[in-house]
Amino acid sequence: MNVVTIDHRDATPIHVQLERGLRAAIVIGRLKAGDQLPTVRQLAVTIRVNANTVARVYSVLERAGILETRRGIGTFVRALPEHAWPPGERERRLRALAVEILADTMAAGFGIDEMFEAVEALVRDKTEEMVSDS
Repeated sequence: MNVVTIDHRDATPIHVQLERGLRAAIVIGRLKAGDQLPTVRQLAVTIRVNANTVARVYSVLERAGILETRRGIGTFVRALPEHAWPPGERERRLRALAVEILADTMAAGFGIDEMFEAVEALVRDKTEEMVSDS
């Protein structure tokens, strides 16, 4: 399975592309809670990047609570129940993500309306996919 794609011509740093790609794969359901990710070395070879870059991104996502590494077994997408966050933490994290998305959108030269349209299209596609799977 091709977990994420890296555009080597893009000026965005590889580690940023990789982190965003993994987060996006989880959000859209390509990667689900409990799914095992390729090893650092496997993913590095697949996307043609340095293994240290992959290890660094896995580490960042593990610290963020998105991935978990089981010694001797591998790295997995972590399931985090909503109630596991302290009061207010869920809202704080969501707001921080929204600010980051808006900043990235504007820095890339897109308007806020375009971003909302893209998000709505993703939600629509995901909803249709869920309906067709059942």
